[in-house]
Amino acid sequence: MDKFSIQSLIDETAQKEEKNGLFELENPYTLEINLKNQRVMMKKGAMVAYAGDVKFEREGLLSKGLGNILKKAVSGEGTSMMKAEGIGRVYAADNGKRIRLLHLENESINVNGNDVLAHEEAVASNIKLMKSVAGVMGGGLFQVNLSGTGYIAVTTHGTPLTLLVKPGQPVFTDPNATVAWSGNLTPSIKTDISLKTLIGRGSGESFQMKFEGDGWVIIQPYEESYVVRE
Repeated sequence: MDKFSIQSLIDETAQKEEKNGLFELENPYTLEINLKNQRVMMKKGAMVAYAGDVKFEREGLLSKGLGNILKKAVSGEGTSMMKAEGIGRVYAADNGKRIRLLHLENESINVNGNDVLAHEEAVASNIKLMKSVAGVMGGGLFQVNLSGTGYIAVTTHGTPLTLLVKPGQPVFTDPNATVAWSGNLTPSIKTDISLKTLIGRGSGESFQMKFEGDGWVIIQPYEESYVVRE
């Protein structure tokens, strides 16, 4: 068969029928969610296709007690989620970012709000604000704590790198490149005025996230841009 024929394209890229778990990776960039009278939470705007009897309902991430004033301060698809429920298949993706599936076993993980693609309804989500205005300027305005038992899907630009955090050996990261960190760690914001003065840029070079304790932090080889509007 000609490798450039339409049939070759179909054979190479067709969905994998044999996979029927709730969360399955069709490829590194596309998540398949197999719903059987179930409900999952997924990032608003992440649905790229679906088949079957599936309903979608928007739910704001910031609707869980942070106040209306904060809703006006943040924009971007990472600020809200939607429910998908019914019977069928849903395909989710996020701007060509790589997807990593994780199964929590009564565990907790903190994820940059923009990098949460989907999670089972049984997994509890709790929104937390960075404690410093520098966090807003650096792009890391809010984080999502996911806890419990169930599958979650997070996204990264490129292949992620996990850094170990050990007592007495803090790790500093660019907020725009920070994806996730262990549930027992709480980052603080470090401001480096001299770097800001030299570089003249209000980004990760002048604002860093400082992780202390015993855990890990995941970074990506990319500084993601965040938009803050009035």
